[in-house]
This record gives sequence, structure tokens and C-alpha cells, in this order.
Amino acid sequence: MEKLIINGGNKLFGEVEISGAKNAAVAILPAAILASEGVCKIDNIPDIEDVHCLERILENLGCKVNKERNTAHIDSSNLNGTEACTEDARRMRASYYLIGALLGRFKKAKVDLPGGCPIGVRPIDQHIKGFEALGAHVVIEHGAVIVKADKLIGTKIFFDVVSVGATINVMLAATLAEGVTILENVAKEPHVVDVANFLNSMGANIKGAGTDVIKVFGVEKLTGCNYSVIPDQIEAGTYMIATAACGGEVTIKNVIPKHLESISAKLVETGVEIVPNGDSVKVISNKDLNAINIKTLPYPGFPTDIQQPMTSLLCTAKGRSIVNESIWENRFKHVDELKKMGANVKVEGRTAIIDGIDKLTGAVLKATDLRAGAAMVIAALMAEGESEIIGIEHIDRGYPHIEEKFKELGANIRREVE
Repeated sequence: MEKLIINGGNKLFGEVEISGAKNAAVAILPAAILASEGVCKIDNIPDIEDVHCLERILENLGCKVNKERNTAHIDSSNLNGTEACTEDARRMRASYYLIGALLGRFKKAKVDLPGGCPIGVRPIDQHIKGFEALGAHVVIEHGAVIVKADKLIGTKIFFDVVSVGATINVMLAATLAEGVTILENVAKEPHVVDVANFLNSMGANIKGAGTDVIKVFGVEKLTGCNYSVIPDQIEAGTYMIATAACGGEVTIKNVIPKHLESISAKLVETGVEIVPNGDSVKVISNKDLNAINIKTLPYPGFPTDIQQPMTSLLCTAKGRSIVNESIWENRFKHVDELKKMGANVKVEGRTAIIDGIDKLTGAVLKATDLRAGAAMVIAALMAEGESEIIGIEHIDRGYPHIEEKFKELGANIRREVE
């Protein structure tokens, strides 16, 4: 078992390079299944465990996957399997994108129900609603989703709730359907747009990604392409918050500043200076931070994936902060860990009330999920004394080489194997 040992109290200085977006990459890799000829060359893929899982699943299905550093060459032309019932499929949330991709190309799929972080009830009812509207028959048997269709026909689909996963999954299935599919009340996150752009690079005809309505004009086939995954908005936000929390001055490179506007705005409210410059942002933190209020919302609102890291920062902000989690009902598990460090946080339903204290102190901490793990790292970097973080396999699912990147910024952090 691996763990992180962090001696806190160091300010952060320097530059950090942001990797490709996890939430885009884990949808784009399954989307490559839709190319019946040619090779998809995908650049800027993050070196994280969720990506490695998907690469193994694709190979088991019959894809040829060649990896060189952060570039994957995926040849799906001889893909012959339509079932993904493996431990890799069960351990990650994004394996459900295989359903939409396999259904789109082969009109059938069998995929084990996905796992992922325990942050609340995450049903796939909107995915199923979309597949059925396109003409598929869907059943869940023995822990697997089984979908079949004689053919897929475009139609109008209104999602009952805004869902990133359902938006992308139904878009994948509709790409090769007959006619036009109109998706309404869709998610507008940057990675939704990135997946649509990737599909269009393969020859799809998708319009409106990033707005409330996406139109998918069905095409006969998709082919290989060259594509580069967008930078990771959440990884960038995590390093921005860490710099703000610890103090210092860090330039965060390879970002799209527009994707970070809601995070930047809240950090500015705390008293931090944010300086965008082309494809980078500089974070300057040299004074006490102010308490603020936050409510998580779908993009372009404040991201739920950044709520937990921001909660760590607010533990030592001056005054009372209120954090309202409107997306997931069980995303305050990290609060019990913060309390071990002396934090004064009270959770009432989906709201956390944080009264800032002078300092956190080191403790033995557990990463209960991916973003809670990032929150633990930030809290440990802020704290006085040594902290030990276990459960870091969660962190490795979404943050490439996290200890190396923080070391480069001056943090005292190391990975140990027990």
C-alpha cells in the first residue's frame, strides 16, 4: 500500500504544467471505438489510472492500442468484442461510455455496471432513457447493462436532469444513427464540447455542444483522426487553490483560462490575485484569506469537483464560509478528515459551515475518493507538522504525478510504500 508523507508549511513558487483533462480523456478513448477504419491518434492523454483501465478494456475488445508517452494510437478497425465485463469496467465510472460507443457502432453492448467514487447516488436512468428513445432495448441483468437495437433512429430527447455522462453517452450512440437526434437540457462542460469536437474530427456532424441543445446529424461511418485532449480544468483549479492556501506565486501552464473563470472569481474573493496570460494563469497569494460562500453548479458555475479542495482552503480563511453542494448529496466525507487537523466545520445536509481557524495541524488522513484526496493533499500542505495520507489510489485516478509536481513547487512531499 502506498501513502503520501507531507510536511506542511512551505509556500509554493514556480511553474506547473497541467495534463490533459481526465473527464474528456475517459470519454474520448471509448469514442475511438466508433471509427471503423483508420487510426485515432490522441495527444495530451493524462497518465492516470482511469486511462490505463480504459486502455486495457479497449485491448480486450480487440482494439490495437499503442502508447508513446502522452499519445495513444488506437486502431478499432478490427474490433470484434461488444462485451466489457471485467474488473477494470467495474472499478471506474467512465466505463459506461463503452455502452454508447458499442451501441452506436455494433447496435449492441454488454458492460458491467460502473463503480467510481462513492460521492452519492449516480443512477444511469438518463442514459437508458436516451438509448431507448433511439430505439434500443435495455435490460440490467447480473450487474451488467445489456443493450440491443435493430437500428438506431434519431429523435428528440429531453434530459430530466443535466447530466454530463448521459449527454456524452447518448451523443456517442446517436453519431451513427439514422436521421437527426436533438438533445435538450444537456450538460455544457468543456469536456462535453471536447468529445463532440473529437467525434467531428472523425467525420461526425454534431452542432451546438456547449449550449443547451445539441444536434447530432447521423453519418454512415467514422474514421481515424488526429486530436489533442483539452487541459484539465479540475487539475488546474486544484493547483490554483493549493497556491492560494499555502501562499506563494505559481504560474499554471497549459490551461484554458475561460474554463477556470468560476474558480478564479472565487479565489479573487478570498483575496488572491489571478493573472491570466494566454494559455497560463499566475496565482499570487501573499496575505490572509477571506471567508467566502460557494454553491456548486453545472458549468459554467462553480465545479463540484473543486468543492472539496476549496473546503480545505476555507478552513483557515478569516470568518465564516458557507459551502452548498447542489450536485452530489454525499460529497462532504472529507470533512471528518479535516476535523482531525483541527478544522471547525459543521455539515448540515448538503451545506458545510466553516469557521476559519489560525492553522491546521498534521494528522493521519484517508483519501475517501478522488477529489477528497486532493483536498487532503492541500490540507496537509497548509498544515503545521507532518501528515500521512492513505488511500492514495483514489488520487492516482485523476492527478498525474502529483507528488512530483508539488515537489517542483517547493513542497515537502514524498510517496512511500508500506
